[in-house]
Amino acid sequence: MRFEVSVTAISWIPSEAIAGLPKLPFELGVGHYDEPPPDQLAPGDLERLRDEDRFREANFLQAWVDVDEGKIVDHGYSGSGLVGSTTFRVGPKSIVVPGVAFETLRAEPEVGGESVRFVQTVGGRAGFPAPRRVSSKPFFRVHSATAWTTLGLTIHADGSSEHELIGASAFPRHWIYDDEGKLALKSGTVDFKTWYRESHGERTPWGNEDSPAVVAAAESELERQLSAQLMSNAKKSPRRSLKPGEALVEQGQPGSDLYLILDGVFVVEANGEDLAEVGPGAIVGEQALLQEGARTATLRARTPARVAVIEADALDTDALSTLAGTRGRSS
Repeated sequence: MRFEVSVTAISWIPSEAIAGLPKLPFELGVGHYDEPPPDQLAPGDLERLRDEDRFREANFLQAWVDVDEGKIVDHGYSGSGLVGSTTFRVGPKSIVVPGVAFETLRAEPEVGGESVRFVQTVGGRAGFPAPRRVSSKPFFRVHSATAWTTLGLTIHADGSSEHELIGASAFPRHWIYDDEGKLALKSGTVDFKTWYRESHGERTPWGNEDSPAVVAAAESELERQLSAQLMSNAKKSPRRSLKPGEALVEQGQPGSDLYLILDGVFVVEANGEDLAEVGPGAIVGEQALLQEGARTATLRARTPARVAVIEADALDTDALSTLAGTRGRSS
């Protein structure tokens, strides 16, 4: 019997992912941020999204094992990688510059008694020049920085499987989809400055270095719907930046604001215990609005983080109650 399983990573540029001078083309409308990928992937979606200039790279790791009498007798890779293009718009005209795809890296499968682990790296760079100073020799680069993901997939003899985001470039955002095409994980941080200056040459998987990925569970479908609603009205809302270890809110303290996590991962703490972690796209702070204004947990940044501060009346009580019911305590 053959079991074929997949895991997919889509790398895309979210709004507000770039700061400083490099964001100028985006603000002028010459370049563009990417619309968030869909929550669910269907067959053919990767090719469609690539053709619509909706992502930078996609890592489609698909693999199979043949099982006979409960033992794995054969195995192999069957996935692929896709690299997108970049569309520049100048007035009524547009120029499409194809990306440069790097060789897909596939590790020799790790064969155990009842499972096989597969590892695949996909990535590339933009096809247009990006002259800049970098942090290592030759200290100046013309080509743009390299973006990538490294996925892991373990398939067991009973057909069950697990997937993981092993490594990834610090930029852009990476979304991970399970075998059924459902959004499951996200990279927790985006660091354009580090990526722009360091992700080249030897400091990539095609040299001799990968970058460990900070991973967060995907937020609920309800949160994604509410986040889209909030962001459409939150362009001018205050932002807060936090350092690792800094608290966004403290348990027991009064509070009347909601927060939309734009980047970073927070630990939810209550009564001295770590209860959960929340990452980009999550809406937090609703419990205090439902329980007489007292924060029911501490939210502490595990990584550098940015949040949008949302006024309490941005969501009605029914939406807050439904949100609170989708998960445990979140301040």
